[in-house]
Amino acid sequence: MPDLLLELFSEEIPARMQAKAADDLRRMVTDKLVAEGLVYEGAKAFATPRRLALTVHGIPARQPDLKTERRGPKVGAPDAAVQGFLKATGLKSLDEAKIQRDPKGDFYIGLIEKPGRDAIDVLAEILPVIIRTFPWPKSMRWGARSGKPGSLNWVRPLHAITATFGPETEEPDVVKFEVDGIESGQTTYGHRFLAPAPISVRRFEDYEAKLLAAKVVLDPERRKDAILTDAKQLAFAQGFELVEDQNLLDEVAGLVEWPVVLMGSFEPEFLKTPDEVIRATIRNNQKCFVVRDPKTGKLASKFILVANIEATDGGATIIAGNERVIRARLSDAKFFYETDLKMKLEGRLPKFDQIVFHEKLGTQAERIMRIERLAAEIAPLVGADVAKATRAAHLAKADLLTEVVGEFPEVQGLMGKYYALAQGEDASVAAACEEHYKPQGPADRVPTDPVSVVVALADKIDTLVGFWAIDEKPTGSKDPYALRRAALGVIRLIAENALRLSLIKVAGSALAGLSVKPADASKLPSDLLAFFADRLKVQLREQGARHDLVDAVFALGGQDDLLMIVRRVEALGKFLDSDDGKNLLAGTKRASNILSIEEKKDKRSFDGAPDAALYSLAEEKALAKAIGEVKAEASAAVAKEDFAAAMSAMAKLRPPVDAFFDKVRVNDDDPKVRENRLKLLNEIRSATRAVADFSKIQD
Repeated sequence: MPDLLLELFSEEIPARMQAKAADDLRRMVTDKLVAEGLVYEGAKAFATPRRLALTVHGIPARQPDLKTERRGPKVGAPDAAVQGFLKATGLKSLDEAKIQRDPKGDFYIGLIEKPGRDAIDVLAEILPVIIRTFPWPKSMRWGARSGKPGSLNWVRPLHAITATFGPETEEPDVVKFEVDGIESGQTTYGHRFLAPAPISVRRFEDYEAKLLAAKVVLDPERRKDAILTDAKQLAFAQGFELVEDQNLLDEVAGLVEWPVVLMGSFEPEFLKTPDEVIRATIRNNQKCFVVRDPKTGKLASKFILVANIEATDGGATIIAGNERVIRARLSDAKFFYETDLKMKLEGRLPKFDQIVFHEKLGTQAERIMRIERLAAEIAPLVGADVAKATRAAHLAKADLLTEVVGEFPEVQGLMGKYYALAQGEDASVAAACEEHYKPQGPADRVPTDPVSVVVALADKIDTLVGFWAIDEKPTGSKDPYALRRAALGVIRLIAENALRLSLIKVAGSALAGLSVKPADASKLPSDLLAFFADRLKVQLREQGARHDLVDAVFALGGQDDLLMIVRRVEALGKFLDSDDGKNLLAGTKRASNILSIEEKKDKRSFDGAPDAALYSLAEEKALAKAIGEVKAEASAAVAKEDFAAAMSAMAKLRPPVDAFFDKVRVNDDDPKVRENRLKLLNEIRSATRAVADFSKIQD
């Protein structure tokens, strides 16, 4: 079957837009093809700085013919209705229609036959529409046509369109169309400097090979592999190792069509600046990679750049130009760092009095005071030194006002650690300045130093309680203050450090420190706890665990110790994976369903202890005895926080529950016996609630 080759050749496309643009082009073209009845076999899109390309193979040469039936008016309908029906269906007369009998009468049915069109004609129709409606985040108009209504908007000036279609065994045809004066053809261009001459192409294999010969590597993944391999080899040859950076690699691969890896250097005196500052300077300003000395683990005074040209001088001029710029930028960074060291962190804090954190939550200085107070309360619960935790909370945000962080925001926290160590602060205090932002995502490391954990918890809980108090909660997909991330951070800090905290008490303490109080302050901690339950379910789902078990545990009420909740959920999950657990769940659900029906029918609940004198069957007595023993044993195990033992106790209920439902008729003819047996079913539900609300567990 025929294949499509499409290329949109333009001025340089920003690197950050290329991957999405390629994916959008593939999606838009293939969706249109399928909508037109042209089901393809495969498609792949590519992007370089100057082109978007797409190949779609296995497209049918022609659309299938379509036959549809259209129901018309009743037999004997007015002439106007009949004429409208004939016009809509393309029939010449009613003789060409058939009559379909219906309970409401006889109706005319018209058969509409729509012959399929050649795929190349369909492509000529849909491709211009896709180009004109392409979803660039930013676009422009250019040239003489830009002032005319309906002129093309593209990310950068579009120069040429290549569009060919045909089978492998034949010479492909050009898909003929025109967009804003640009006519489609089969001519593209190679590297801007190394091979700028026009190139005539036919199909994708021919196109890719000719571009490679013209110094253009079409596939971005191939460019990335070439850059990474050459950079590693060049660093290794000089006795260094590359500091890999995937985001930078993605960006650089989008800046070049023919990557050429070179190495430059800078003065060793700049290495007195922290490695992270050097790396941020070189990365942000020149898009270059840094290398480290494997013997020391520290950065070397070298960098790796990726050029887009094979220079006649071996790249000497390119290297010299990059060295000149990097030298100037490192000089600035070194000046910023040395300037910052002249002032202690606490000396910067008064400026926070003039910086508003949020109009309803006060200044950044007020927030720091709240974090300090909350850290002092949490520290004993975590086993951290109160004085160190308070000191760390006091200094943690100070580096936000330094010159280096102002220039490179990505090193906030880290610079706080460096400056704290430089002024002689305790190592734990310095570490907390960096780590209190962590974890910032599911893959981020969780702090383990008690002081860091305290400040991280205080920071996140203050944020959550503050925005809850002013009713700025996440809604749908919107979470402008990253409150979901903060809640997940709290959960991970507690779970991975095995901390015992009452979230309701800590949230209450945080609320007490706020100058603004919500209308119903008493509901805030429990409302926030429900939010934590939702976040915990999300985390468990991502870990492959059963999130419905969180509902089963939270439904018991009074559950605000996240560590115990997690452990109870884990034990419950293991229990329900066993045969005893599955069967007990089924029995409990059956008891709950019967109770629900009968309670609704009688408009009453069946609380209260059953009357042992009314037990007439051995299965009733055995179940009642087992419930009493299991409830006591499970409750004692839960009190000791031995949830595995509690689940083992629950397993003892399975045989008597199975026997009860097998031998006992609950809705006995005697009303007293019936009521007593329903109370016994309620006892099953009550016994299992020692560990969880089984009605919340999905089958």
